Amino acid sequence: MLPYATLDEAAAALGRNLTVAETLWFNYSANKSDYYLFCHNILFLFLIFSVVPLPLFFISLWRSAGIDKYKIQPKVKLSPSEVFKCYKDVLFMFFFVVGPLQLVSYPSIKMIGIRTGLPLPSGWEIFLQLLVYFMVEDYTNYWIHRFLHNKWGYEKIHKVHHEYTAPIGFAAPYAHWAEILILGIPSFLGPAMVPGHMVTFWLWIALRQIEAIETHSGYDFPWIPTKYIPFYGGADYHDYHHYVGGQSHSNFASVFTYCDFIYGTDKGYRFQKKVLLKLKEGVENGGEQNGGSYHFATQDLKSD
Repeated sequence: MLPYATLDEAAAALGRNLTVAETLWFNYSANKSDYYLFCHNILFLFLIFSVVPLPLFFISLWRSAGIDKYKIQPKVKLSPSEVFKCYKDVLFMFFFVVGPLQLVSYPSIKMIGIRTGLPLPSGWEIFLQLLVYFMVEDYTNYWIHRFLHNKWGYEKIHKVHHEYTAPIGFAAPYAHWAEILILGIPSFLGPAMVPGHMVTFWLWIALRQIEAIETHSGYDFPWIPTKYIPFYGGADYHDYHHYVGGQSHSNFASVFTYCDFIYGTDKGYRFQKKVLLKLKEGVENGGEQNGGSYHFATQDLKSD
């Protein structure tokens, strides 16, 4: 809750007039508690889980040849009932794990110093903090993900997420409850190290979930803006990890690929891309592509 009763009081405390964004923030948040503002995350996550994957779902129903050529595993087609079951399972985890986790984590948010007052952070401050959040989360998530692919971690926890060997947007948060709890740690490490404003925290939670949905989309669209981000993995990169499944010791990255490159855990994927290139050069208009080619590449990798 802001400690100012009026806009004039806020302007006097800042020693300047409020920006348009700060005026909007004041009008919205002045009489709301910090806890209430923090709980907006629950609404944002629900909307993101429910709305962002919808275009991908309609695209999969449409089955346009112009769009279908970008499907990474074209042979795998889920029915609407299967997609809806996935969504119901995600919502179950949301209401019984994610939501309660958000509610009880508020004291840690206050402890690390996430603020709700004025002034609002600048655009550059938000950008740099989000960059730190993504880098910290990506590095810690990489090692947790590798751990979850050992025999015990995979069999007891992570295999739930790998039930979808051809990922879909709705399956991005589909996981065992323990995995949801464990992977919540990397998400909070960045804000804990570089605490910022609640608005920045909202953006972080929203962007990370949107990124996860895009990565699990099952489509490798050439016009996706994230293709211009250095070291960004994307859908094709993560799709290979799901296709290989429990045997996968490749492509553990959640967002960026630098850890996989440094620690040599992208070798299977790079080998597979070379095999696909040879297949494309050898059979220009014949043979199988994408999902079918994963089969050939994986078999070659196993026999290598």
